[in-house]
Amino acid sequence: MRKKKFPRESFVSMTELVLPNDTNTLNNLMGGRLMHWMDIVSAIAGQKHSNSIVVTASVDNISFKHPIRLGNVVTLKAKVTRAFNSSMEIRIDVEAEDVPTGQKFESNAAYFTFVALDKNGNPTSVPEVEPETDEERELYNGALRRRQLRLILSGRMKPQEANELRSIFDIKES
Repeated sequence: MRKKKFPRESFVSMTELVLPNDTNTLNNLMGGRLMHWMDIVSAIAGQKHSNSIVVTASVDNISFKHPIRLGNVVTLKAKVTRAFNSSMEIRIDVEAEDVPTGQKFESNAAYFTFVALDKNGNPTSVPEVEPETDEERELYNGALRRRQLRLILSGRMKPQEANELRSIFDIKES
């Protein structure tokens, strides 16, 4: 399997302006629109890392720390935190700005999982990620725990099999 340094070329930034069609009746950005933007920016990061077509496999919790208002400028930053066999975990950070006042604030962060596909639509292997900084190592190491939790919650892994999560579930070896 190919190894890549922490995929700096897989860091993707996307900027959007919140327009009336993007908002709810309170003039706040609709969650579905934000999810759409997050899906796009993370798919681009996954494609750049894997050099393949990618499809969304899962989305972790998305909650708003602060509402994003009509007219705000939204910047979404995505990066591959870890690659597994054919899947990649991608972190997305969302920041909004009220341009007239210059006020910037963090609004959201989430993890999306994508699977790379070959030209026939079958899962294909992706390059590994090799973290270099403390922050990159923290994201990389946490990705395995988050993956195991996703697999448990989807019923595809038994808690006893999740070695990285044993302390959370207080599971004893049998």
